[in-house]
Amino acid sequence: GEVIVVPAQTSYEEVLEQEPDGVFLSNGPGDPAPLTDIRSNISSLLGEVPIFGICLGHQLLAATLGAETYKLPFGHHGGNHPVRNLKTGAVEITSQNHGFSIHNKIPNNITITHASLNDQTIEGIKSNKYPAFSVQYHPESSPGPHDSRYLFEQFITLIKQSYAKKK
Repeated sequence: GEVIVVPAQTSYEEVLEQEPDGVFLSNGPGDPAPLTDIRSNISSLLGEVPIFGICLGHQLLAATLGAETYKLPFGHHGGNHPVRNLKTGAVEITSQNHGFSIHNKIPNNITITHASLNDQTIEGIKSNKYPAFSVQYHPESSPGPHDSRYLFEQFITLIKQSYAKKK
């Protein structure tokens, strides 16, 4: 496949003009709270294309779906952070680099999928309405080394399911 990288401020119309099979919300520095324009674009993309977010992309997806974020007293940085996949019970060894998290009180349209074994913060969510999910950690960093590789396969599956529905 082809990967098209666009700046975070790219409008949802410009994104959809590219006819993407899916949208990946990548990481980035900073507080997700003031990024209202980006959340507005994500909101317009929900239901149009499958979405997968990591790190700041995770926080932005969660906030777009109605969750609140907060600054951690001590950020999560470095490798070998244990995270439990709440569906399978498996523990993934993850790489993390973030200073914000999602409040544990989340709206009913979100399911928590992953939790930190260090401090029980939310490490993954999925939308109950849209083909969209995200994780707080960096599955591309492979500290496990391949504990989280399935997330990319999960995204490809969402894309294939979305494509099949459009036919």
